[in-house]
Amino acid sequence: MKDQQLALRPATVCVHTGTHLDRQTAGIGTPIFTSTSYAYPNATDENFYPRYFNVPNQRVVAKKVAALEKAQDGLVFGSGMAAISTLLMAHLKPGDHALFQADLYGGTYHFVTTELRAFGIEIGFAATPEEFAAAVRPNTRVIYIESPSNPLLRCIDIASVAREAAARHVLTVIDNTFATPINQTPIELGIDAVVHSATKYLNGHTDVNAGIVAASEPIVRKVSEFAVNHGGTLDAHACYQLERGLKTLALRVKQHNENANRLARFLADRPEISQVNYPGLESHPGHAVAKRQMRGFGGMLSFELAEPGRVDKLLSRFRLATPALSLGGVETLVCLPSKTSHRSLSAEERQKAGISPGLVRVSVGIEDIEDLLEDFGQALRA
Repeated sequence: MKDQQLALRPATVCVHTGTHLDRQTAGIGTPIFTSTSYAYPNATDENFYPRYFNVPNQRVVAKKVAALEKAQDGLVFGSGMAAISTLLMAHLKPGDHALFQADLYGGTYHFVTTELRAFGIEIGFAATPEEFAAAVRPNTRVIYIESPSNPLLRCIDIASVAREAAARHVLTVIDNTFATPINQTPIELGIDAVVHSATKYLNGHTDVNAGIVAASEPIVRKVSEFAVNHGGTLDAHACYQLERGLKTLALRVKQHNENANRLARFLADRPEISQVNYPGLESHPGHAVAKRQMRGFGGMLSFELAEPGRVDKLLSRFRLATPALSLGGVETLVCLPSKTSHRSLSAEERQKAGISPGLVRVSVGIEDIEDLLEDFGQALRA
């Protein structure tokens, strides 16, 4: 492995950290280790097996993301939800209490309100650091937040939540998918564990499904013990693709940031739109918090059509932006959260979460921004 002790900046970490150098061929890229059987005994006296999360391609990705997140270690999973569910189940048992941010990604919300409750775990929701502090109980074991949130881009004061939780010896977890470690490093703000849907920005090319947990060595070890039994691993080929995507993360995120900022300001001036949600806008209620804890405001935004009934027609008019699921790739994608990411919620739950039928989420890609502005302009006019 390349030297992990150098104080490297994020763009350099993306390219170099974790790379497995093959001494026999001196190739500069990590080989793909397809074996599912490894010799034992061996020099390290360790059992190597893909389901144990310890084969070379898995460890390369984990080390790279851990370095970016300023964590001691990490684990790579087969999906973001595998990472989230495994971490939570490793730290919660029947009778425990866990607190979650009120506006969560729909998949996470569905998991905690169905699976955790089914296991006898008590759950609660809060929206501000003060609400989280007030809601902590003697049996609270986990506080889980998401900032910026999906899809309204709400931002919570990460350091305040971490400080209140630490005073009560409660584990803190954040979904850092939208921000990426290029824009935000929550562990430096006091958070204990970071999760990602690596399917999104970390891979960045809309062709790998993966998840990440990054945290201290004791937390990762505890998650790993649980993960081995649940088997949510990622195969060597997908790990290779994810590592390749990570090498350009810093460059891509820089362009995502610039494009989203330009597009958000363009949309905010359009008469067809009643509201734009983007933390880089001074009008965004979380702008001050985001400015304090983020280095860039990200590539995600959402907006409300002034005439919600015309939203399907709008989606049909795009020429470059593609109506599609997921986010974080190099191409611009648009979707309706009410019909995609938050579809599993009831109509009442969506209304409470602020997910209206006229809400459009945009994953802003890295295309030429002038082309994107022209595309959104013509679609809105139509």
